This record gives sequence, C-alpha cells and structure tokens, in this order.
Amino acid sequence: MEQGYHGTGLQELVQSVGVPKGSFYNYFPSKEAFSAEVVKHYIDPFIKQLDAHLQRKDASADAALRAYFDELIEETERRDFKGGCLLGNLMGEIGDTSDLAQSSLREAVHRYRDKLRDGIARGQREGSFRKDMDARDMADFLVNVWQGALLRMKIERSVRPLTQFRDMLLNGYFRA
Repeated sequence: MEQGYHGTGLQELVQSVGVPKGSFYNYFPSKEAFSAEVVKHYIDPFIKQLDAHLQRKDASADAALRAYFDELIEETERRDFKGGCLLGNLMGEIGDTSDLAQSSLREAVHRYRDKLRDGIARGQREGSFRKDMDARDMADFLVNVWQGALLRMKIERSVRPLTQFRDMLLNGYFRA
C-alpha cells in the first residue's frame, strides 16, 4: 500500500513478516502470484463492512451506503490521505502488464461491484434511487468514480474529492 508493487522488493516483503525467502516460494511461485492472492483477500473486509451496513433493518439502502462511505472517508483522513485503495493502486501499476493480476483484480472489483449493486437495487425498490438505469451499471459507475476520487484525494491531500463523490452521486445523480 505504501510503496507500490514495483517499489516493494520480495526480500523486503518476507523480512517484514519474518518469513524466510525459501518458505515464500513453497507457497507462491512469484511475487506476482502472491499479489494476486493478496487482492483476493484484500476486498473481503470491505464487502463485509458494506454488507453489515446493508443488513441493518433500521436503515434505508441510501442511509446504509452513505454510512459505509462515511466510514471509508473517515478512515482515509485518519491515515493522512495515504494508501488509497490497493485495488486501484494495483490497477494503475500492473493491471495491464500482468494477466494474473488483471484476472484477480477484475474478480475482486466485480465482487465489490455486485455488493454495491445489491444496495443500489434495494434503494431502487425503496424509491430513493432512480429506476431508469440498471443497478449494475450504476454500481459500475460508482466504483469508477470512487477510484478516481481516491486518486484525486492523494494529490489534493483532502477528503473533498471523496465527499464530493458521495454527495453528488447519492444526493444527486442516483436520486429518484
């Protein structure tokens, strides 16, 4: 997250977790294969966090999505605008140069998109989100704009791109 794929050497990686380099190769044939596995596991907590908000019976889908993104925005600010999203970082760094990484990233993004789609579809049923667009298309758009806002947040060192994303989509473009 901090140094990027190319900025982090395998030796540095294994030393940081106290694993001999030879042991690493017992589990992963390459740094690329390791990264593909990291991506698969990285997205799980975000999906669980989003699902926990969407499962709340006392909150609308709109409120659940807003609360979820509010938590992400607060966490980004706590981390002093560093890191962003591992998926977005890797998409930009190796997404078009590694078939293995591309496949793993695509699968993770689709899983995340599908959970967002569920929330948007629920919001459509509840009447808070527009119904003239497919929930999956809206979720794809949301992921795309969120990734762009995260990149902009890094250079601005501000949550403004993230709060603008949240407000313009949830209060504006997605509104019924």
